[in-house]
Amino acid sequence: MKEVKYYQPEIETASRETLHEIQSKRLAEAVKRVYENVPFYKAKFDEHGISPGDIKSIDDITKLPFTVKQDLRDNYPYGLFAVPKEDLVRIHASSGTTGKQTVVAYTKNDLDVWTDGTARALVAAGATKSDYVHVSYGYGLFTGGLGLHYGAERIGASVIPVSSGNTARQIQILQDFHSDIICCTPSYAMFIGETMKSMGISPDSLPLRAGIFGAEPWSENMRTEIEKALGIDAYDIYGLSEIAGPGVSYECYKKDGMHVCEDYFFPEIVDPDTLEPVPDGTYGELVFTCIGKEALPLIRYRTRDVAAITHETCECGRTLVRMTKPHGRTDDMLIIRGVNVFPSQVEHVILQFGVEPNYQIFVDRKDNLDVMTVKIEISDGMFSDTVKDIETVERSIKSALLSMLNVSANVQLVEPQSLPRSEGKAVRVVDNRKI
Repeated sequence: MKEVKYYQPEIETASRETLHEIQSKRLAEAVKRVYENVPFYKAKFDEHGISPGDIKSIDDITKLPFTVKQDLRDNYPYGLFAVPKEDLVRIHASSGTTGKQTVVAYTKNDLDVWTDGTARALVAAGATKSDYVHVSYGYGLFTGGLGLHYGAERIGASVIPVSSGNTARQIQILQDFHSDIICCTPSYAMFIGETMKSMGISPDSLPLRAGIFGAEPWSENMRTEIEKALGIDAYDIYGLSEIAGPGVSYECYKKDGMHVCEDYFFPEIVDPDTLEPVPDGTYGELVFTCIGKEALPLIRYRTRDVAAITHETCECGRTLVRMTKPHGRTDDMLIIRGVNVFPSQVEHVILQFGVEPNYQIFVDRKDNLDVMTVKIEISDGMFSDTVKDIETVERSIKSALLSMLNVSANVQLVEPQSLPRSEGKAVRVVDNRKI
């Protein structure tokens, strides 16, 4: 068995009974805090006939109402904060694609909680205090860069705060500074690998041995491509700014689900239609309650991410509940002619055909019918193939997508480097319908 190291073994390998006790105490404290300090929650609890005294155990969590992103926007910017501004030490905000930004805040203790999560993730990926950690997530209001930055410092590693952009410079720093661990979005990791290849730089020439990638969904096939392109072990990390940022959950060497920091963030999976809890192993909407935070302790926050959880102890020895990679989101899920389609499903199919993991999904409405087109970059090697060969691959991918999605899609293989690149989250879907 592989040697396993933990950042906080007393929590990461705690008994379920110990975790239940911690969660129950912290949930009761969080409910009391928001009831007494957040008018929104007091009104909502009163509306549902709930008082803080009704919540005595984590098992009582289903008595509580849900919180959704619109609630944060309706109380923009500071209406959901549960502490006075004198206690705040940091403000972040999500970029958002619609409406106002989602504003989040942290006390000093909240930053410690967040840092614990990212430190656990780094150690689980094999990071040590003798490592150079290359952080290529964006810094600023986005939570990615500073989240991993503080986690790396917490374990005693040396941080290289590169941020995103200027890929040629990123590669030079990877070479010259002898970076051991890289942290960025998976799509940017692929772009770095792609750029290295075009520059004639072999991944074997870099000391990199692991990467921690998050902020967007990615498939197992994408993991394989990243590991090959950069010559590393690729680990997933999950988080969202409303809950803390990256480090809510993380992978260990087994890469078989992400361990949730459930002493701080209690997870549930509910049916997105009925909002009733579903059993372990069943996919549904991921819900988090912030039982370890002070400034913004959201109660039963609906993430819109589709995932499943298991309480089985991992081979690595961690007892923390594990969540799957999100299969998509209930709010970015595409409905094509009545069929639910997630971009991650499309990625899973196309990467089986040896094409580049650079693609975009276009959805249009023609004659009142939905039309989905998947544009995929071909490799330099395929670019020299005959038109007939390329058309054969297109038909094969189209058939595989139909089998996976139960809906037809047009497939177009396009020239290398012809689709837009991103130094942050990749734009995978362009929905041109007026719905």
